[in-house]
Amino acid sequence: MKRGKGMKFVGDSRIPAREHRMNNTPKDYSEYPGKTEAFFPNYLLKEWLVGAVFLIGFLCLTVAHPAPLEQPADPNATGYIPVPDWFFLFLYQLLKYPAAAGNLTILGTVVIPGLAFGALLLAPWLDKGPERRLSKRPIATGMMLLGFMSVAYLTWEAGDQHEWGGAASIDDDVREIDMSHQGYDMYVEESCISCHGDNMEGTAMGPDLYDLGYDAEGIAQIAVEGIGEMPPIYDLEDGSEEELLILAEYVLEQGSSEEGTETDDEESEEGAEEENGEDAEEDEEADA
Repeated sequence: MKRGKGMKFVGDSRIPAREHRMNNTPKDYSEYPGKTEAFFPNYLLKEWLVGAVFLIGFLCLTVAHPAPLEQPADPNATGYIPVPDWFFLFLYQLLKYPAAAGNLTILGTVVIPGLAFGALLLAPWLDKGPERRLSKRPIATGMMLLGFMSVAYLTWEAGDQHEWGGAASIDDDVREIDMSHQGYDMYVEESCISCHGDNMEGTAMGPDLYDLGYDAEGIAQIAVEGIGEMPPIYDLEDGSEEELLILAEYVLEQGSSEEGTETDDEESEEGAEEENGEDAEEDEEADA
């Protein structure tokens, strides 16, 4: 008979149990005073309290320093260069390099980011060492440092090269005009707004109408005859000369700066004083 075949093993009560055998019964929390605690409600309550503190602090920060909103989005504002949020600035900067732009955009948008994030996902499988010290885990440590330095450098470069004052300068250049005026209704009806903007600030299709070097008659003539690449926009057969003059005066008045207006007023006052002086001299000569 082969060894072990047909044999049965039974216990022997005469053999005493081993006293040094470890007990496999799970230990209770009470055996570790001060080191363990129940998940609910003790541990979970602490987590909720910490989360509530950070949430209240974040809300206070948003109230004290609200988000800096800019002007409403305008597709015709070609001078404004939008940028993504700060956590995507490194990808935005990556697309500026010739090796990841133009015909090679697929490298900067898919290939390089895919390899980088794929390497981070595979890091636990590439380095399975039990060590916890960073110095003894060169693969994981090197990948972490390389990724951190790359993202930090590209983010810093994107912020340093962007003209953050560009949006502010655009806001400063836009002037407020009177939209309740009759001339503004005509400004909209004649489609001036499509090329020169809501506030006459100009668009990609036409220049701004600020501080024009024309008087009301000159503006009216341009509206009827056109100038340069601008076609005629006003037909005297469909409208009257009075309405045309209202539109021209409105554009001239709303497009003039305060400094220009003050200068014009001063010049008109000086001209009036000179005329009054000439009239007085003529009167004196006539009396003599």
